[in-house]
Amino acid sequence: MIGLDTNVLARYYIQDEGDEEAEKQRLAARRLIESGRPLKVCKTVLLELEWVMRGYYGFSAAEIASVLSHLLALPHVSIEDRETVRQALTHCAAGLDLADALHHASYRDCDSMASFDDRKFARRVRRMGLMPTVMVPS
Repeated sequence: MIGLDTNVLARYYIQDEGDEEAEKQRLAARRLIESGRPLKVCKTVLLELEWVMRGYYGFSAAEIASVLSHLLALPHVSIEDRETVRQALTHCAAGLDLADALHHASYRDCDSMASFDDRKFARRVRRMGLMPTVMVPS
């Protein structure tokens, strides 16, 4: 099994027009990812890929979700904690950002989660009726 770094996935999914080195890497990433060989992607790589796509390349949340869904659908790619990632993507579609959704889904066996992010996270989780609840420590 081969573990993939963020830059391999970025080259596979993102086209940098006019950059010869990036094009070489994109073709190498395509050969590897489409080879059918057993591959693995950890959650931290998924978070970093989302950050690169959103923060550097300006991809929309829907475009990022499409990329991550495609990756999850590849039968030869093992995703660390796949069910947590699936749940996080569902919560992203409902309005959470990926990092918060992944944190929240990772705590699904807890009674609650503590966060100081009241407006963008705790209130949204409450409105969405998600478990565990998110409490703001006082």
